[in-house]
Amino acid sequence: MASSKASVVGKPIAHSLSPVLHSAAYEALGLTEWTYSRIEADDTELPGLVAGLGPEWMGLSVTMPGKFAALSLADSVTDRASLVGAANTLVRTADGWRADCTDVDGVVGALVHGGGFQARPDARAVLLGAGGTALAALVALASLEVSSFALVLRDPAKSADVSLCAERLGVKVDVLRWADTSFEELAADADVLVSTVPGSVADPYAEDLARASCVLDVIYHPWPTRLASAVQARGGRIGTGLDMLLYQAFGQVEQFTGRPAPRDEMRNALSAATGMRLA
Repeated sequence: MASSKASVVGKPIAHSLSPVLHSAAYEALGLTEWTYSRIEADDTELPGLVAGLGPEWMGLSVTMPGKFAALSLADSVTDRASLVGAANTLVRTADGWRADCTDVDGVVGALVHGGGFQARPDARAVLLGAGGTALAALVALASLEVSSFALVLRDPAKSADVSLCAERLGVKVDVLRWADTSFEELAADADVLVSTVPGSVADPYAEDLARASCVLDVIYHPWPTRLASAVQARGGRIGTGLDMLLYQAFGQVEQFTGRPAPRDEMRNALSAATGMRLA
């Protein structure tokens, strides 16, 4: 039986938990000929890597810093990847490589199942940061009917990509300067808050940020973050980067294999690999 291959690609990559999820999925699906590995390559190395892949390669999970490059390498692009402007998924098709952004699924899953967020059009959202994950969060929240956002940045000049994405989505984004923001007031008035900034940036404001009704902190190592601890101390619910990782992997497995993702087996494998930290 011919082997089929897939891999996660990024730099650094040794820490990636994607092999845990995909290997568990392939085993549960009885795909004994499938393998999933780690490949260390950055955005400049990704084009040569993809060009050299043989027909046995079914898909790539692309992590930083290659997500923007992955989009430009594809022969076709999904609507949501185009909106985000980056791709974490490259799938082999009969017509070449297709780029998708299952990070959107990851954010939705983390917010709804981890954070207990309930979609409604009058919800107020706060986004911290303007990178690729923030863009995925914007698209995800728009799919959950959110139409009003506050984007908080240390340098508001870096808001161009988010503002363009918001315009295409038809949602309103107010850009706030980090140094001028009252996080206590902003979070207390927020129905959902997504932090995509490093822990060292969010930590000094953790108790104030934890006032939001629903919080997603995309950091999962080290865990718990100060923000997560503050949310839990208030008795709130928090979606985590592990939740994101799990829910984005479901879509990748389904696109790579053409079969439904074995969600329970994947969740159990991730939970076991991370010391049962995933609820």
